[in-house]
Amino acid sequence: MAEIMKVHGSVISTATQRVLACLNEKELEFEFIPVNMAVGEHKKDSFLAINPFGQVPAFEQGDLKLFESRAITQYIAHGYAEKGTTLIIPGRPMATLSVWMEVEAHQFDPPMFGIPTDNAAVEENEAKLTKVLDVYEARLAQSKYLGGDIFTLADLHHLPNISCAMKTQVKKLFDSRPHVSAWVADITSRPAWSKVVAMGK
Repeated sequence: MAEIMKVHGSVISTATQRVLACLNEKELEFEFIPVNMAVGEHKKDSFLAINPFGQVPAFEQGDLKLFESRAITQYIAHGYAEKGTTLIIPGRPMATLSVWMEVEAHQFDPPMFGIPTDNAAVEENEAKLTKVLDVYEARLAQSKYLGGDIFTLADLHHLPNISCAMKTQVKKLFDSRPHVSAWVADITSRPAWSKVVAMGK
């Protein structure tokens, strides 16, 4: 019998949402274990045994313990390649996909930090985000998705922060770029993501 996957996290955490979206896309069963960060459960020894940095999410499957959301999604996508949505591209195209996964982590994610609640941070980072989205617009004029012509981890990794951005003043930066806007509409309407959104309500 396969070992059950356990995700320790918070439904309002963008990093946790990234892992949940991946599991949903792969149509895999998992156990979600809520971590009450308001009372410091993520800093208790039992949690630190899984994620020594005391951040969500943490992932367990048998004796395998993982943290860092993007590492977890890669484990799931590669380990369960035959299940659900493909999410990775074998061979040489994987190199391009990997580039856009790195772009999300290092170029897109930093200016998005603080967007859900902090308008000052939004304004400060708007110029950076504008430059990033100009690159995205050019890329998405060439292919339907960032990694190529199929939905992959490169797109999935963006979902939590894009969903947050759509509730702030930076929505206009996405809406004003036709290819970016179409891509956002496409990926945010995926059933796997809708399940994640529903968990947070």
